[in-house]
Amino acid sequence: MAYKPNSDEARDVAYHMHGYTNAKKHTELGPLIIERGEGIYVYDNEGKKYIEAMSGLWSAGLGFSEKRLADVAYAQMLKLPFYHNFTHKSHGPAIDLAEKLIEIAPVPMSKAFFTNSGSEAIDTALKMIWYRSNAMGKPDKKKIIVRKRAYHGVTIASSCLTSLPNNHRSFDLIVPDVLRLTCPHYYKDALPGESETEFASRLAQELDDLIQAEGPDTIAAMFAEPAMGAGGVVIPPETYWEKIQAVLNKYDILLVADEVINGFGRTGKMFGCETYNIKPDMMTLSKQITSSYLPLSALLINEKVFEPIAEQSNEIGVFGHGFTAGGHPTPSVVALETIRIIEEENLVDNCKTAGARLLEGLQKLTDHPLVGEVRGVGLVAAIELVVDKKEKTALDPVGRLGAIVATELQKNGVIVRAMLDAIAFCPPMIIKNEQIDELLSKIETSLDSAKNVAFEIE
Repeated sequence: MAYKPNSDEARDVAYHMHGYTNAKKHTELGPLIIERGEGIYVYDNEGKKYIEAMSGLWSAGLGFSEKRLADVAYAQMLKLPFYHNFTHKSHGPAIDLAEKLIEIAPVPMSKAFFTNSGSEAIDTALKMIWYRSNAMGKPDKKKIIVRKRAYHGVTIASSCLTSLPNNHRSFDLIVPDVLRLTCPHYYKDALPGESETEFASRLAQELDDLIQAEGPDTIAAMFAEPAMGAGGVVIPPETYWEKIQAVLNKYDILLVADEVINGFGRTGKMFGCETYNIKPDMMTLSKQITSSYLPLSALLINEKVFEPIAEQSNEIGVFGHGFTAGGHPTPSVVALETIRIIEEENLVDNCKTAGARLLEGLQKLTDHPLVGEVRGVGLVAAIELVVDKKEKTALDPVGRLGAIVATELQKNGVIVRAMLDAIAFCPPMIIKNEQIDELLSKIETSLDSAKNVAFEIE
């Protein structure tokens, strides 16, 4: 494809390598260039308007034009544009944010450790867990449990905990002894005739059997999203978390809750842990912590985790881990203002009510020939796409149908995320009822146009 010389599209193809993109195909297709945002909408460089139904990357919870965040960032840049937290140094914004996060945490937490992305928070949790095991004289207690289809990041360590094939293919995985459990997706993974509670019991027994086979003294922690995000918006079956936690407690295995997508209201509670009554030892936070206006993430740890680490750092003389921009003052004040807005505008409740409206509208589409399942919690949802409802199968290869539907939606002014053959919806938490209805109308129109394409291919 020829691009107009010196156009943004041509310069992007010439100089910019993208994440989560087919690098070769991008040279032919070029980018969709987004130029500005207003509320839940974004506009491309030709003026076309889109509902940003994924909040960017599950993350711009306050939409794309919240002036209060820009104002506090500007003021902080004038006052103290940067400082760090190494070697007993600190600053007010990081102190205030740490205090606020501990205050709103769903279970008692001891400390907040600041990083820059969800992946860095996961890496930090992993390093702390290994450090703690060594400090406790248990050098063999290093194995980590995750679930298939989990997403925990893309850095060298966190990508090993992620359990999506294309995050592993052609990359080398360096973290040993990552143990992967069945994904808790009832629609896809339950046995014929198995109830949700029976499915949950089977998965809990699978966990127990795995721990016994590997040896409880070799397993340090389980990492898990309360509701799975990038693996396809997988909602845990009834009684799942109650039963999984009972097994972990039985063997004294730490639980790390990955709240990077779930956190700050998305599930209809401030945290996904509250939605599912999860009591983690560690929590990773990012994305909506600043509405993604600036990079920031955090790891919360309880006293059970902190105390051995503190003692070991005293023996060594330092806890040798940290990031230049960890707890950066400007993202810290943006995070505090984001939380303030979420609380003042009751956006957690809006996620619950707007999410119910979205889910109800999507469920009305279950008779559509391409809709196999609709699922969601709070203001995050997904449609599982099929061409054969009985067999629960889509087009070959996997992901082709998802790409078709996502393309039709984009043509109709909706930006979504195709995760293989599931289409995810995670609109900004500020969305209004009439905008939910607008989104639903565009989804139905796009499914109808995609149906014609899909059944021609089949």
